[in-house]
Amino acid sequence: MARQKEQIASRPQLATTELWASAPYPVILVDRTGTVVDLNPAAASLLEGAARGSTLSETVPPWLTRAHQETTDPAGRSAGDGPASAPRPVFRGRIGTQTFVAHPAPNPGGDVAWWLVDDTDRRLVEEELATERERTAFLAEASNVLLASLNTDRCMQITAQLASQYLAEAAVVILPAAGRQMPLAHAVGGRTAVRGTVAADPAQVPGLSEALQGFPPVPSRWIDPGALPGWLLPEDFTGTVGSAAVVPLPGLGVPAGVLVLLRGTGSTEFDESEEGFARLFAARAGAALSAARLYAEQSDITRTLMRDLLPPRLDRVNGVEFAGGYQPASARDRVGGDFYDVHPGSTPEDASLAVLGDVCGKGLDAAVLTGKIRNTLQALTPMAGDHERMLRLLNGALLNSHHTRFATLVLASVRREESRVRLRLTSAGHPAPLVIRNDGSVEEIDTRGTLVGALPRVEARTVETDLRPGETCLLYTDGVTEARGGPLGDELFGEERLMRALEECAGMPGTAVVERVQMLASQWLHDGRHDDMALLAITAPPTTHLSAVDGHTRGRYTA
Repeated sequence: MARQKEQIASRPQLATTELWASAPYPVILVDRTGTVVDLNPAAASLLEGAARGSTLSETVPPWLTRAHQETTDPAGRSAGDGPASAPRPVFRGRIGTQTFVAHPAPNPGGDVAWWLVDDTDRRLVEEELATERERTAFLAEASNVLLASLNTDRCMQITAQLASQYLAEAAVVILPAAGRQMPLAHAVGGRTAVRGTVAADPAQVPGLSEALQGFPPVPSRWIDPGALPGWLLPEDFTGTVGSAAVVPLPGLGVPAGVLVLLRGTGSTEFDESEEGFARLFAARAGAALSAARLYAEQSDITRTLMRDLLPPRLDRVNGVEFAGGYQPASARDRVGGDFYDVHPGSTPEDASLAVLGDVCGKGLDAAVLTGKIRNTLQALTPMAGDHERMLRLLNGALLNSHHTRFATLVLASVRREESRVRLRLTSAGHPAPLVIRNDGSVEEIDTRGTLVGALPRVEARTVETDLRPGETCLLYTDGVTEARGGPLGDELFGEERLMRALEECAGMPGTAVVERVQMLASQWLHDGRHDDMALLAITAPPTTHLSAVDGHTRGRYTA
C-alpha cells in the first residue's frame, strides 16, 4: 500500500492544470484498484477527508464505490477499453443532503474520472411533481367516492376513512350540533369509520368552535396535542398524539362541519403544504356533505307534501264500499294531475261526497293544482247537497289563482238507503260514470257539464241513480280510454273496449273491478306512453241470508 501511494505521489498532479482546477463540477480520478489518483478542488470541498492515495471506499459513499466496481471489470480492464460508440453508464445517489449524477470517463491507461453533477434541484422538482400527481389522483378518487352517496352518515364515514388513510393516522369528522349532541365519525389507518354522537363543548379544542362557524383554520402548530380532550381521540388510536390539525369543511352557503387530523409522536408534524392539501380535500368533502344534507332536507319536505298529494286509502264508508286506483304517467313521478277523494258525511245517515278529477297536464305542476282543488272541495263539503254551487265556487277559486290550467271532475253524493245505495252524480267536462248492473249490462250515466277553471261560468247537469246490492259505479279519467297501444302500438284503448271489460265484472267487488281495469290498460300499453290514470269504484255491498240454520250450509248472496 505504501509503495502504491509512492507511485501515485510520483505521478504529475492533474490539479496543476488550469482546466482541471477550474472544472465547474467535482471530479475525482480513480485507478483500476479503486485508489484515488487525483481530485480537483471542487471534489476536495465536497468529499471531506478525500486525498490522493486514499481508497475510494474511504472517500465516497457506497453507491459510488459500487458504480466504480461496475465500470471496471474484475480482470482490471477498464470499461473504457470497449468500443468508443458504446453508451456510458450513469449512476445517481446522495452525498450528504445533495443528490449527484456520477458520469464515468474512462482513460486509456485504465483510470476512471468521475464527474459529479449536482442533481438536487431536479430531484426535488421530480419529487414535488410525483407528490402533486399522487394528490391529484387522490382528490379525483375522493370526489368520485364522496359524490357517489347522498346519505349524510355515509359521507361522514367516507370522509373520515379517506382522511385517515391519506392525510393522517386518524381523522374525526364533526358536524354542527343537533341540539346538545354533535354528530361525529372517526377512523384510524384507513379502516371503516365509526359513527356516533357526543355531548361536549367544542371550545375544548383550539379552533374547533370557529371552524364549525366557517372561520379560517388555525395553524396546527398553535394546537397543543396534550390538551386535546379524550372524546376527540378514537378508541383504537394507540400511542400519543404528536400533532393535530383542525380543518373546516366548507358547505354550500353554510358550514358543513370540521375535519380533525391526528398524527402520533413518531410521525412528522403537519407542514404548510400538507395543511393546504387538507383544505383542498375538505372543500370536496364539505360540498358532498352539503349536497347530502340538502338532499335529506328536500326528501323530508317531499315526503311531507306527498302525504297530502297522494290518493287516500279507501275502504267502507257509512255502509258503502269505495275502492280506488292510481297510476302516474311516468314511473319516476309519484303524483300527477289525476286524483280522487271520499269525504264521509258528518253522520252515517248523511251522504258522503266522492270526487274524481283530472287536471290538465302531468307531473308536479299538475299535482300542485290538484292539491288546491282537493283542499277547496274539502272546504266546500258542507254544501255537498248542491253540486252546481260547489262547482261555481271552485271555478271562481281557480280563475282567481295564478294557475292557467283547467280541470274536469265528477262529483258523487253517496247515501246508503237500506239495502240500496242512492247516487247523485254531476260531471264537469268529465267522462260519464259507468254503472255495472248485476245482469252484466253496463249503463252510462247521462250527466254532462263544462270544465272548471277555464270559463267565467260553469254549467252542469246532476243525475240520480240507484245501486242494488253487488252493483258498482265506476268513475275514471281519460288516461284509461286514451291509453295508446295494442298490436300495432298506436290504437286507443277506447270506451267500447272499457265497457266490454266491465261487462265481465258483474258481481265483482269494487277492488277487483279497479284491479281488472288497471291490468287490462297496462297490458294494452306494453311500454307505450300514457297519461295519468285514476279509477274510483262505488259499490253497494251485497246482502246475505242463511238458506239453512243448521250451522253448516254457507250463506248465499242475494240482490
